[in-house]
Amino acid sequence: MLKRVRYGLLIVLIAALTAPWLMPSAQEASDRPERLRVQIRSIRPHDPSAFTQGLLVHNGFFYESTGQYGASRLRKVDMHTGEVLQQIALSPDFFGEGLALVGERLIQITWREQVAFVYDLETFEPLETFTYVGEGWGLCYDAEGDALYMSNGSHFLYVRDPKTFEERRRLEIILDGVPIRNLNELECVGDSIYANIWFSDQILRIDKHTGRITAIIDASNLLTPEERQAVGMSGTLNGIAYDAENERFFITGKLWMWLFEVDFVPELPETYVTPTPLLP
Repeated sequence: MLKRVRYGLLIVLIAALTAPWLMPSAQEASDRPERLRVQIRSIRPHDPSAFTQGLLVHNGFFYESTGQYGASRLRKVDMHTGEVLQQIALSPDFFGEGLALVGERLIQITWREQVAFVYDLETFEPLETFTYVGEGWGLCYDAEGDALYMSNGSHFLYVRDPKTFEERRRLEIILDGVPIRNLNELECVGDSIYANIWFSDQILRIDKHTGRITAIIDASNLLTPEERQAVGMSGTLNGIAYDAENERFFITGKLWMWLFEVDFVPELPETYVTPTPLLP
């Protein structure tokens, strides 16, 4: 009799665990973010004094926004040597943050000053300013949708008009019911927004229409333990740029001595060998 009871309980337990309402559906599985890693293509020199806040690629050059009061700059940088070819300094009262290119105009936001500066791409001549409410962290331009995406350290991305900087709408970034805060530097690529999470080695790929996280990218293999110790607590990953012409990403960080050309892949191949830095 006892065996029959146990057998009956086992059948009930199996039935419960395999019930349709307890098993993840194909739709639910497809909604889970991909897990990707960074695979390094090349390593380039980067100014270790640059507190990188925004990074983009245009016509074979890096354009970089750096932060810190009294040290904030807008820079044009050689992609291979890291040499600063052109720059303009912000007033010491401003802390530079994210950077976006809209046509022939560069837009650089600031941290707590609630001001965005607009520059001529070629000359870096200041053209105008925009104002906004709250902090500014990351910025990127979606040419296809003619929209700017901006972060402020919260779990929201703000979609703004590139001509007026007025807010159009917001995307709430949530995963498994948890708001994902500290969204920082942004890069617009196709239908996705790539956002690094401040004080982490993770980059999120976010659907620009819905705010759904479609991939979580682990970038913890970029610096060696010795390099991490050298950059200190402030030297966090920050700086994502996409070269559409050559279909490649670049990543760096605050005070990093290297800038990495990378791919985002599901796993590293067995034959993978870490590249050596490119030297000037």
